[in-house]
Amino acid sequence: MLVLLPPSEGKTAARCGKPLDLAGLSFPGLTATRETVLETVVALARRDPQQALAVLGLSRRQLDEVARDAVLETAPTAPASKVYSGVLYEALDLASLDPTAKRRAQRQLVVSSALFGALRVGDRIPAYRLSGDTSLPGIGPVSSLWRDPLASAMSEASGRSLVVDLRSGVYAAMWRPTGDVASRTVAVRVLQELPDGSRKVVSHFNKATKGRLVRQWLQDGADPRDADDLADACEKAGVIAELGPRPRSGAVRGLDVVVSDL
Repeated sequence: MLVLLPPSEGKTAARCGKPLDLAGLSFPGLTATRETVLETVVALARRDPQQALAVLGLSRRQLDEVARDAVLETAPTAPASKVYSGVLYEALDLASLDPTAKRRAQRQLVVSSALFGALRVGDRIPAYRLSGDTSLPGIGPVSSLWRDPLASAMSEASGRSLVVDLRSGVYAAMWRPTGDVASRTVAVRVLQELPDGSRKVVSHFNKATKGRLVRQWLQDGADPRDADDLADACEKAGVIAELGPRPRSGAVRGLDVVVSDL
């Protein structure tokens, strides 16, 4: 099983550690694109912080985020599992897993990143600010820039395994599985069921539930081979799982996870 995670907007900067080594990150086929995006972001932050605020979608009170981007090449790094600190990663709590579950996380989890394309949770990165819906001066939309490089890297990474897509829409746009990979991919959506029986997507529930599910799979050693196995793994984790219709060949199947509370 290969599990695709979104990054988190919230990040914890490392206080000490080696500087960024792009060549040392997983998925070396992404290095050239990483260099292009990194150089563009750093140059923008150094040259014109006010323009960087606008490009990155930040307010004037977030100039510290721009300052952080200006020193990405020399800033200390930490494992991605420690840098990403949003709701999903708090619920996942990789640091508290037992050694066996941590090894599974290293093999099975891939984090989408507007700056780095894709990462393993052990890859060392600095805290940064760049979203998947950003359009950078001179190179355009980040999501478009990553599509071709990620198509090759993610197809290779998936092997013949089931791909479980937990990414948000912005990061799903960076790579959309096709062909045989799409036929082995299940896109998971989390819905909150309200007292009146209606359902809706709620960001906090969505992120926290995904983190809890992944944590349970890692602890249990779950290795679903198809969509039905995945639905069973979700049910065992204590949630309602509803598979969408079986799609045509070469298309992604949907799975709705329904929760009423955290």
